[in-house]
Amino acid sequence: MTDMERQILDTLVELDRTVAALATASPRPSLLPLFTRLDQLTATLPSATEPLLLHYLQKKSYQKARLFLEGRDAENQTGSCRHVDNEGRPWKPGVTP
Repeated sequence: MTDMERQILDTLVELDRTVAALATASPRPSLLPLFTRLDQLTATLPSATEPLLLHYLQKKSYQKARLFLEGRDAENQTGSCRHVDNEGRPWKPGVTP
């Protein structure tokens, strides 16, 4: 795992903890800084980043991204996006158009 991926995973874990605490937190914390941080980190990932991780992050599938980074991608269920690229073509991990 790269340092950048570690930062993303740490932010995703923090997001999970913050969401879990929302029901009882007073005052309620803002999730916006965490979402902003994830967007910033995603934008700076190198082009050699695992395509499936990029897909999860770009689609805001943060739970899937967290499981992937934890080595638990097999637990991820197929989403509704049908894994298509930006042009609507079927998307396959490791294959670039």
